[in-house]
Amino acid sequence: MEEMQRRLPFRYTFPLSVLILAAVWFSSMAIGVADTTWRDVWQALFSDQEGKTFDLIRELRIPRETAAAFVGAGLAVAGAIMQGMTRNPLADPGLLGLTAGANAALAATLAFFPSAGYIAITFACLAGSAAGAGMVFGIGAARKGGFSPLRIVLAGSAVSALLFAIAEGIGLYFHISKDVSMWTSGGVAGVSWKQLTVMIPLVLIGLGIAIAFSRQLTILSLSEDVAVGVGQKTSVVKAWLFFVVFLLTGASVSIAGNITFIGLMIPHLVRAIAGADYRFVIPLSAAIGASAMVMADTAARTIYAPFETPVAAIISGIGLP
Repeated sequence: MEEMQRRLPFRYTFPLSVLILAAVWFSSMAIGVADTTWRDVWQALFSDQEGKTFDLIRELRIPRETAAAFVGAGLAVAGAIMQGMTRNPLADPGLLGLTAGANAALAATLAFFPSAGYIAITFACLAGSAAGAGMVFGIGAARKGGFSPLRIVLAGSAVSALLFAIAEGIGLYFHISKDVSMWTSGGVAGVSWKQLTVMIPLVLIGLGIAIAFSRQLTILSLSEDVAVGVGQKTSVVKAWLFFVVFLLTGASVSIAGNITFIGLMIPHLVRAIAGADYRFVIPLSAAIGASAMVMADTAARTIYAPFETPVAAIISGIGLP
């Protein structure tokens, strides 16, 4: 039970994390190749002034960094949920077939429906994520005791390798490897307001359901026997939580590609701050994951400006050590 205790009071850590997110997001608006100032950012946000500088901030930087924030929040929470449900500290959406499934679905959509819009691609990625995870857990459930953390990770690695190979094969056969590779490298460059109107509601719905089930997830993360012993309907709870993971991962990777490593890294950082109570882990993961993603994206467009550095490379460079 000692692990369950909060290391720092939530009433301090969460407001502080939100303030950091706001500061990071606002600061990212003034950083870039184009010469912009804090005053330009303020006027772009809170006035009706027109001009190239204001158009740059409103039409490029604001939607891009807003997308980065929601992607970071969604993937971090999805990773926290997966680690709690499987009681596996290595679990994240990428290790459990979700990203590979979305990748394969994206490649198939681009190949067979080249005129598909963003909404169609989003729902294809959601379906692909569900199919990938379904294959992983189907293999895990094929034998008694199959839902052991080790077997789930092994099944996830095998299924992910298969689905990534399928996506690569589709890309080579239909000559769309460049499009698939650009998506796989990860990033939120070129995100539009139209895309955000689809993605943001999905992430908000997922975060809301995750918070609603955070208490049940805390009990489930201790032991399934304990959860059953206190009267929890574990199958129903797992179904809802898997739905949340599908929703958050599918919406996030459809707009930003394969950068789910953030879903492995952020929950570990949060638990070091807040303990293992998911009533606090989930909100903090959302805020800190959003900040981390915004900072990574800002670095991606400024390190070798005017050229873009893959966000996935920056996140992996931070998280792997």
